[in-house]
Amino acid sequence: MSEKKSGELTALQAALAGEHAAVYGYGVVGGRIREDRRAEARAAYDAHRARRDALAREVRALGAEPVVASAAYALPFAVPDSAAAVRLAAELEERVAGVYSDLVRASGDARRREAAAALREAAVRAARWRGGSVAFPGLAERAGTAADPAATGAGPSATKAGSPTPSA
Repeated sequence: MSEKKSGELTALQAALAGEHAAVYGYGVVGGRIREDRRAEARAAYDAHRARRDALAREVRALGAEPVVASAAYALPFAVPDSAAAVRLAAELEERVAGVYSDLVRASGDARRREAAAALREAAVRAARWRGGSVAFPGLAERAGTAADPAATGAGPSATKAGSPTPSA
């Protein structure tokens, strides 16, 4: 496999891991969100499940085994109520936007367009949850957060405090 294809596969796997974490996180959001925002949370959950499944198919099409979801993920903060659930939803979308930003950089042609569309969707959902947008969605250095693929629970260094990390 060429270096370019290897980098693209790595970015695909990171995006898949990010989607696994988002699906888990939206399960928590759905359990705490107010009734009037529950449909919005459900739509986001469904969108992330669909993206997750599509990414798994793409990884298989490249001849690789898709990264599997962890049994559980540590949340970046406690989610005792609806306000915290809204903050978590915004955080999930920001982190997913970050992995799609990496996939945009690593890929070309149709895959790049699809990754850009996923980045845009995550940025729009984040803005809706947050009540405002950022200038460069998906670019952690612009948002003031550390660029770390593990921030989605997608890597071995995912044990940093505040990251949605796999837990035993």
